[in-house]
Amino acid sequence: MTIKSNSDISKERKHNLLQTIAKFGNPNIQKAIWQILNSLLPYLALWVLMVITVQKGYPYWITLLLTLPAAALLVRIFIIFHDCCHGSFFASIKANQITGHISGILTFTAFRTWRRSHLGHHAYFGDLDRRGTGDIWTMTVEEYTSASRSKRFAYRFYRNPLVLLILGPIYTFFLAQRLAPKDVDKRERKSVWITNAALVAIITLIWLTIGIKTYLLIQLPVMIFAGFAGVWLFYVQHQYDGVYWARNESWDPLKAALEGSSYYKLPKVLQWCTGNIGLHHIHHLHPRIPNYHLQQCYDEIEELQKVNPLTFRQSLKSLRLNLWDEKRQKLVSFRSLKTVLQTS
Repeated sequence: MTIKSNSDISKERKHNLLQTIAKFGNPNIQKAIWQILNSLLPYLALWVLMVITVQKGYPYWITLLLTLPAAALLVRIFIIFHDCCHGSFFASIKANQITGHISGILTFTAFRTWRRSHLGHHAYFGDLDRRGTGDIWTMTVEEYTSASRSKRFAYRFYRNPLVLLILGPIYTFFLAQRLAPKDVDKRERKSVWITNAALVAIITLIWLTIGIKTYLLIQLPVMIFAGFAGVWLFYVQHQYDGVYWARNESWDPLKAALEGSSYYKLPKVLQWCTGNIGLHHIHHLHPRIPNYHLQQCYDEIEELQKVNPLTFRQSLKSLRLNLWDEKRQKLVSFRSLKTVLQTS
């Protein structure tokens, strides 16, 4: 009689679960096109309306109010971009690439370079020994306490909510995405050039028609609000009380998906705006499931419903969780660091 190890049981469980949910990984062209239409057309309509409010001299607060739903729709467009990076939005590789490049231009993000980084995140998330690819910078208590003063300052600065959620997205989408990383290949570098060239062409055309001031008064707040929402979503997907992290030798991909990725339960309207990405445990379990099938997958698979949901109120506490305590296997705050060190 052969006794299965915990690792073998986990692999078998994941294999069985993946087989069960595999049917949801089939793209649906009607749903994909409908999602593009109900995301892009309202976004463009709001843009036209905001141009009118600016050029007619309406109070700017009216324009700013309109930037909020426009930003929500831009987040939804980014989810389409995200699915195209996974090759899950359409069955056609070419359709995913074309849609990915176009939605990437709208969200100021180069398709191929972001895809490379994001797929690396999927390969290594929850693995303490392979951090640093497409994720939020997270240090362990031991790493932080043994780090130099300058590195501790840099880490605290990075984890400050103002930097992480406001200055960070501005830097990422307006500056970092304009440059190709040194280690990318020729196609990925070309993707950055294409995105930048398209943005220059669009901005030049707008400058010559409605004027650069009108464009900036609209695009800047839309991008800032959308960037804030997008980074917040990404943050709470893997930074919350009860999250799973492990060293490489004991890292379990099934646990990483179901315990290291949150089920962020949002109100229906926000779930729609965010393209069901709150069902992140399902996405990490099977990244080829398009966003428009995630809710149905959750509703039909009982095991996926066993994951405790993270509510919006609970998620706010995540901002105070800054370091991974390996001894207690949990995220802790800077404030509690003295207590952690005294009990260790």
